[in-house]
Amino acid sequence: MAKRTDPQSPEPHAADSHDLIRVHGARENNLKDVTIEIPKRRLTVFTGVSGSGKSSLVFDTIAAESQRLINETYSAFVQGFMPNLARPEVDVLDGLTTAITVDQQRMGGDPRSTVGTATDANAMLRILFSRLGDPHIGGPGAFAFNVPSVKASGAITVERGNNKKAEKATFSRTGGMCPNCEGRGKVSDIDLTQLYDDEKSISEGAFTIPGWKSDNVWTVGVYAESGFLDPKKPIREFTAQETQDFLYREPTKVKVNGVNLTYEGLIPKIQKSFLSKDKEAMQPHIRAFVERAVTFTDCPDCGGTRLAAAARSSRIKGINIADACAMEIRDLAGWIRELDEPSVAPLLAKLQHTFDSFEEIGLGYLSLDRPAGTLSGGEAQRVKMIRHLGSSLTDVTYVFDEPTIGLHPHDIQRMNDLLLRLRDKGNTVLVVEHKPETIAIADHVVDLGPGAGTGGGTVCFEGTLEGLRASGTVTGRHLDDRATLKETVREPKGTLEIRGASANNLQDVDADIPLGVLCVITGVAGSGKSSLVHGSIPADEGVVSVDQSPIRGSRRSNPATYTGLLEPIRKAFAKANGVKPALFSANSEGACPTCNGAGVVYTDLAIMQSVASTCEDCDGKRFQAAVLEYRLGGKDISEVLGMPVAEAERFFAEGEAATPAAHKILERLADVGLGYLTLGQPLTTLSGGERQRLKLAVHMAEKGGVYVLDEPTTGLHLADVDHLLGLLDRLVESGKSVIVIEHHQAVMAHADWIIDLGPGAGHDGGKIVFEGTPADLVTGRATLTGEHLAQYVGA
Repeated sequence: MAKRTDPQSPEPHAADSHDLIRVHGARENNLKDVTIEIPKRRLTVFTGVSGSGKSSLVFDTIAAESQRLINETYSAFVQGFMPNLARPEVDVLDGLTTAITVDQQRMGGDPRSTVGTATDANAMLRILFSRLGDPHIGGPGAFAFNVPSVKASGAITVERGNNKKAEKATFSRTGGMCPNCEGRGKVSDIDLTQLYDDEKSISEGAFTIPGWKSDNVWTVGVYAESGFLDPKKPIREFTAQETQDFLYREPTKVKVNGVNLTYEGLIPKIQKSFLSKDKEAMQPHIRAFVERAVTFTDCPDCGGTRLAAAARSSRIKGINIADACAMEIRDLAGWIRELDEPSVAPLLAKLQHTFDSFEEIGLGYLSLDRPAGTLSGGEAQRVKMIRHLGSSLTDVTYVFDEPTIGLHPHDIQRMNDLLLRLRDKGNTVLVVEHKPETIAIADHVVDLGPGAGTGGGTVCFEGTLEGLRASGTVTGRHLDDRATLKETVREPKGTLEIRGASANNLQDVDADIPLGVLCVITGVAGSGKSSLVHGSIPADEGVVSVDQSPIRGSRRSNPATYTGLLEPIRKAFAKANGVKPALFSANSEGACPTCNGAGVVYTDLAIMQSVASTCEDCDGKRFQAAVLEYRLGGKDISEVLGMPVAEAERFFAEGEAATPAAHKILERLADVGLGYLTLGQPLTTLSGGERQRLKLAVHMAEKGGVYVLDEPTTGLHLADVDHLLGLLDRLVESGKSVIVIEHHQAVMAHADWIIDLGPGAGHDGGKIVFEGTPADLVTGRATLTGEHLAQYVGA
């Protein structure tokens, strides 16, 4: 029976007792039976070294279970269209509320995705122009660059009772898509010399496209056996008809070795397989090929606006929708504010709120036509926050993954204010964070560790900020760490000249970047740092660029496969045992046939969560029993893949297992602080910081004199920043020039030379406001960066 309480009675109401989120026995990923109680309607910050289990606890356990329980409230029919979420490995989860997750995942896997489409601002603008635009050209779809214009006519059969009658029918839809570039804003021209060597025949291996090997029936084989051309004739000697069929033939069914395949001209095939995908989402070697083989220019028909002529002709007060989307959002907000039209008042109010939220969150310098794939991790995360600002929802759990990524110290205070506002509305705010400025505003701190990977997964401290300082944990010891300015800086050995840089918001910038030293490019978010470095430095063979694009990989991908480490290991096993290297790949001949090398067997239960059980035949080792009989240095292949990097580095250094090629890759992984990762750990289980450093380790193998690193401190714990500074020093001392785009004051203080852009963002930035040593920047305090760096070093 429900308990009633007297309003005058001091006895608390039963409903008020649910003020904690209780987690008991969490074992997701590397968590070791974690039990914790998190206060509701408070701001809780989760800290710990990269890979200590923060994301596993907050995202993979608490947020994932909240989402799963919400999905279960829908009908079985609706659930059939939703992703199946497995229940996290946890004994008890109690007191959960609806979780809204704002993670670090980059936006946009599609060339047509923009800031406007991602935030629904474009959808509202399209309605506005369809109501107020002059001339009136149609509904909202007429202003959408994702909607093509369609016309059709013909006969339809209409049945009425027993009568059938053929009637003429026409159909038309007016869309806003530019027909020439299909709404992409860019057109491509393909350099055929990068696709094949015309002096060779197809059977001699003429193709130079990544992955197109002579034995691949789906690519090279279909051309060689199609019958449309002579595979033994050099391509330059093809007849006019053969050249036409080779490059442009429409899709045609052919039979190759008894298999029905589709033959298609090389150019449309390349356009479909490479150019229809987001370049930022491609693997590095594929992206390098596309950059060599394809030149992208603004579409001559639409001028890069993506829109058809009719959509560009309709205007409101002299502005068309392309002009509106090209404005900086803070300027667009001012234009919307001037429109006084009662008939669309609710729409204008919603647009005004959305654009004001952009400005409030520090993204007023963006434009709605900015491709979503070009946003940095920090910008993408803040764009996702926009729809939650000003929301009337309360008692919600907001989950943030390092919301200060990509933020200048000047902008971190603004982000902190937003987090506190969400909390003060009665919400629970959970933040995974490394920055001391954000840890400082926490009501409750949870520190995980003590180490990373298998060395982490336990709660080292719970309590207040002062308690963390006195706790003696890794985070507590390093919380007040401050880098000092270098007494002497290195002398440059030359300069890299940039003249008249005008990419994006740069205002005809001239810069001399010193070589042979550690040079840091800094400035507020949106000031033009990436435009200066990535858009102006010539990307020749001497420049190795490590940007923020995330590494992608399935559950089958791991550090060994991603770095190329598995190749020398397989060859070493094959040589030691006199068998084929393919046996030592879980994705090839050596895979356990029962689980196909996955180590687990999945049972699909339709709308219910899929069940994953360890494969009984290989006991989760992923290989056939016969393969595990072969040994190298006393260990089988599954034992080697189960080693941490540090142990594997010693294993492959000497003795029977000595493999110089493998040892070199392992050294680089240890250098970037990933000595604790196991070689076979799925990439899907790595944290954002671990993926960034794994990518850095791969790029360190490339030959080049200039390294360009984009925010390498992303996801790094305070204790790991010193390790990174040591790595940057080693790169410089080995004769490399290191250029770093960075906001972290420790990296600025450690630099030999600083170039500061600003003074603001968007059209208020794009200029160099300081060039010189960190000491001069601190002494002058003439820029926002100078003020914050001076506070940081205590000057």
